[in-house]
Formats: sequence, C-alpha cells, structure tokens
Amino acid sequence: MNGTDSKWAAKAVQVISERPVSVAFWTSVVLSLIAVLGTATVGRDAALYIDTAQQVVLHGTDAAWQHFDWPWFSLLLALTHRVLHLPLELSAYLWCGLFFAGTSALMVDCVRRRSPELAGWACLIVLAMPAFNAFRNDIIRECGFWFFCTLTLWQALRWQALGGWLRAAMIHLAILAAALFRLEALLLLPALGLWQLPGLWSSGQRSRVLQFALLPVLGLLAASAWGVFMSARFMFYLDMIAPQGVYASFQMLSDQFAHSLINKYSQDEAGRIVFFGMLGTMTITFIKLMGPFAAPFVLRRNWGVLGVYWRDYRPFAWAALLYLVVLIVFFIKMQFMNTRYLSFLNLLFVPVLAMGMAAFARQCPRWSKVLVVVALLVMLSNVISTGAGKTHYVAAGRWVSTHVEPDAAAWFEDGRISYYAGRGYVLPTLTREQAMSAEHAGQYRYFLIEGKGDEPWLSEWLVAHKMRIIERFANRKGATILIIGQ
Repeated sequence: MNGTDSKWAAKAVQVISERPVSVAFWTSVVLSLIAVLGTATVGRDAALYIDTAQQVVLHGTDAAWQHFDWPWFSLLLALTHRVLHLPLELSAYLWCGLFFAGTSALMVDCVRRRSPELAGWACLIVLAMPAFNAFRNDIIRECGFWFFCTLTLWQALRWQALGGWLRAAMIHLAILAAALFRLEALLLLPALGLWQLPGLWSSGQRSRVLQFALLPVLGLLAASAWGVFMSARFMFYLDMIAPQGVYASFQMLSDQFAHSLINKYSQDEAGRIVFFGMLGTMTITFIKLMGPFAAPFVLRRNWGVLGVYWRDYRPFAWAALLYLVVLIVFFIKMQFMNTRYLSFLNLLFVPVLAMGMAAFARQCPRWSKVLVVVALLVMLSNVISTGAGKTHYVAAGRWVSTHVEPDAAAWFEDGRISYYAGRGYVLPTLTREQAMSAEHAGQYRYFLIEGKGDEPWLSEWLVAHKMRIIERFANRKGATILIIGQ
C-alpha cells in the first residue's frame, strides 16, 4: 500500500469513527440502489403486495382485504402512489430502501449510545452481514418490521436514559407500526416488560414501570372493544401459539419421525431427536447468516461478550430470547424455517457481533484486517448478483399482455408471469399436473409452464389435446417458459 492509499484508508476510518450513524445510513442507501438496479424481476411476495396496492388504487381500501388479510404495506404503497404519483413498484423499492437505511442507522446509534468504541464495528456489521443485507433487492414486509422494531429498541434506550411519558408512548407507537408489517413485533411488549419487571421491587423505579405499562393496558382494552383480536390474522396467530396446539403439532411431528425409524429405542427418543435437531438446524442457519462475523467466536474466550450483552443490552437480549421461542413454535407448527424469518434474531445480535469483532481485533490485529476485507467483499456480494435472473418471466408476461386477449383463460405456473402480463398476481389453485389433466385442461386456452419443450410427456400431451408450443422465452442460463396454446 503506497502513501496515498494509506491516507485514504486513514481518512475513511476517521469518518466512520466520527460519524458512524450517517455512514451507515448513506452507505445503506447506495447498497440498496446497487441491489435494485441489478434486479430483473420482483419476488412472489413483492408481486402480491404491489398487485394488492394496485387494487386499492383502482377500487378503494376495501379491495385490499380481499387479496391479503394483513395488507398495511400495500396500503402504504397505494397512499404513496396517490400522494407522490410514483409507480407502485418504484414506491415499494423506495420504502424498502429507506427502511433498510433507517434500520442500519438506528442499530448503529443504539450501539454508539451504549458502547461508543464499538460503533464503527456495528456500522460494518449492519452493512455486510448476510442475514438481512441479502434481501436488499427484495420488496418484503420484513423491511418495515425490522425498521420499526429497531426504532422501538432505540426509543427504549432513550427512555431509559431520559424518562418521560411521551418517550414511553413513542415506544408503543413504534411497536404498533412494526406490528402493521408483521404481528410478531408484539413480542417486544413482553420483552420490554420483562426488562422493566425488576423495577416493581424498587420504589424509585415504579413510576417508570407505570409510564411503560399504562399505554399498553389502555391499548389492549381499546383493541378488545373494537374487536381487533377477532380478525383473521389475529385468530391465526392465537391458534399458532395456543399451548395445546403447539404440543399436538410437536407430538404429530415426533410420531411422523418415529415411524420413519427402524430401531425401537430410537423411536422412543424421537421427540428429543426432533427438538434438538430443530435447534441444531436453527443454530447452523443463524451462524451462517452471520457471515464472516462468526469468526471471532471460534475463540472460546470471546464467548464472554454474551454476559456483557445481557448486562448492557438487556432489551435486545429479552427480545432475542422471546423471538427464539416464536421461531421454535413456528417451526413446530409449520415444519419449515425461512432464513428471512431468522434474520431478525441476527439483527438483535449486532451488539454481540460488534463486541466479538472488537475483541478479535485486539487479540489478532493482522487477522482482523483480513476479516474486514472479507466483510467488504461479502457486503458487495450481497447486492451484486451474478445469476441469470428470471428475465424469462418478464418476457413471457409481456408477450401475453400484447398477444393474448385479456379475458382468455390461461394457467400460469408462476404468479409473477401473470403479474407482468398485467393480470395481477394470480396464485395457481391447481398444480401443473391437475391443470393439464383431462379433467381441467379444457378450462384453459393457454398454459404457461416451465420446461424445455422436448419432454416426452409434453409431446404426447400436445398431440392428445391438439395444442402446440406457440412461443418460448429463456434466460441466459437456459431456464425456459413455454407458452402453449392452439
């Protein structure tokens, strides 16, 4: 490294050290812009949210509830479109980019308030950790969920330092806003309640506990009076967390696994195997989502930062513990785990990772520099895609919009094709085998399916139904959408 490079590096370190929050915000904006510019198609969830927002624009807010039972993000997009006259897709990317930037800045500021010397590391982590940065090119509700949950914790730290009824109220307003994106945000209420619980036994802290607890109690009473808890989404979540239902689902899962085992002794241990296997899977995924920032914890002596985390970042720790319980319940009930859901747990561990990186830098200064370089490369890999992209979905959809009558019955294997065809996001109610069976094939004039076109079963089917492959669209890696019709 020459003298000029050294000066630039020193200047960069100085800027990050002096203004880590600003660096986190604006760098996040740039990273989101890079990610979006490299995106060929929107995701399935994005197509649903944007299509729902389009229905709101055309038919009013009541239409939102007919498409999705928790459409607040779509309502936000529709409102943005009406006020700013921006295209819905652009509005969605704009909001997600701002939520990402706000989350990054707030998390860094939380660390800066508690541990100023760790702010630079926190800045690097929130910008590079794959857990949430890998979703910068997506339009997902989690962006708003992450932002308002982080805002809640940030407000909680301010309220702890300064007190006040207004600051306490702002905590709960942030939780409410987060819940409009994902109802799991309500776990922050008991998490922060457990954080404040010791204050009940301290006469000097009881007024603080009252400041925190009064508004949620009034809110629960008001929500009960308005029948909020009878909504489909609330009922689904209440059913999800019902202890008897969780136990029954776990027992069913254990029995299913036990029946797949040969040895009787293993069958007797099926419940333990399932439970600890589930925890092991979540732990491995959690560590994987840390990216290079898991490296400092290879050294056993760095595990001690968990104690500091519990002491200095207790609101984060309680939220992480309760969210882990939520993930376990979800895994048991739904029998799958999405990395997007696990990402919030990684976000809550940013202070731990920052402490781990700082300790590793003191212990292994040379290797820590290598780790920083790796982190910067991961930061770029999160937003720069080298994949082919699903451009064939876009091409097929646009062909349908210009060559097929709007009222012609068509079956789309992926709802995004219908989205780009201008028909809205349509979830197929039939599988491909069902739609192309003798029972249902006559209901459709067109079929848009994924395939090469030379499959023996397809050739026979085309002859039997007197259809042909009208057009085909492929991306640069050969993935193909076939348009089949007469």
